[in-house]
Amino acid sequence: MRGPRKVAEYDGHSIEEVILESGDVSVALLNYGAITRDWRIPLGSQRIPVVVGYEDAQRYVTDTASLGVIAGRVANRTAQGRFTFQGTEYQLPLNQPPHHLHGGFRGLGKRLWTLEADASQEQVQLTYHSPDQEEGYPGAVEFRLQVRLQGNRLIYEMEGLPDRPTPINLAQHSYYNLMGAGEVWTHQLQVAATQYTPTDATLIPTGERVELSGTHFDFTEARTLAEADPEQQGTDINLVLHPERNLEEPAAVLAAPNGVTLRLWTDQPGLQLYNAMHLQPFTGGLDGQAHGRFGGVCLEPQHFPDSLNHPHFPSIGVTPEQPYRQRLEVEITGS
Repeated sequence: MRGPRKVAEYDGHSIEEVILESGDVSVALLNYGAITRDWRIPLGSQRIPVVVGYEDAQRYVTDTASLGVIAGRVANRTAQGRFTFQGTEYQLPLNQPPHHLHGGFRGLGKRLWTLEADASQEQVQLTYHSPDQEEGYPGAVEFRLQVRLQGNRLIYEMEGLPDRPTPINLAQHSYYNLMGAGEVWTHQLQVAATQYTPTDATLIPTGERVELSGTHFDFTEARTLAEADPEQQGTDINLVLHPERNLEEPAAVLAAPNGVTLRLWTDQPGLQLYNAMHLQPFTGGLDGQAHGRFGGVCLEPQHFPDSLNHPHFPSIGVTPEQPYRQRLEVEITGS
């Protein structure tokens, strides 16, 4: 383990980075946004980055793409920023008009967390106290994130302990590019899902669950992103993970032509699949790279979008007696 060390500033405070190491694998994490900034694996004589990130950590402060963050309190979209919870109506900020996205203008991905490093276990613990009414949400919540590197596998354990009933839905938001650069159309994907939640033109679910068969969201059998979407329309959709799937088996497998493979395990009911169709081109990425549309693929385990306005979706309500928990494991290996 290396760090923590100061790499940038936010609101007069230090942004710190710690680097977890396991053999030739390393993962850099920031206390700002609980961001996974840089993940390196060995490939031949090189060590390539497998997530999209900025070389200059200061740029995360103005980033609008949620690169590598823990998104929340409620990840994904809430229609018109409005919901009713336990008989009370709430209005959230519309940071992606006309909707609320990823917890608001200053959701968890835009907050400074407290970082504690444990070099003996190659793990970090990040904590954040979110006060009552922060970004419009009811109740105070103590968030805790533990990130551990074991060999080629990165394990995220997320918790949210509220002081009263409140909604929580977190999502780890890395953009994966297993080639280390370029577009991701040649990546092959398989997901343990047979349904998806269709949306309107503004990406708000209609409330239905529809079979994937015959759609360009169908990855029940492994195929490349280009085969699924030959016209390059782009994808930003919630896949409904099979509720009776074997949790010992990965929920998603992503493989690139260079022999690098990602396997993902989750206990969440949905997986948001996004291929960076709206990513604004930028320079100054890791190793000086330039990135643009379709430069990464997000595999975001979470509850369904706009769950607060669809009571028949799995509930995101939590209480002091039944707090929020999520476990995510991501393993990336080279050939």
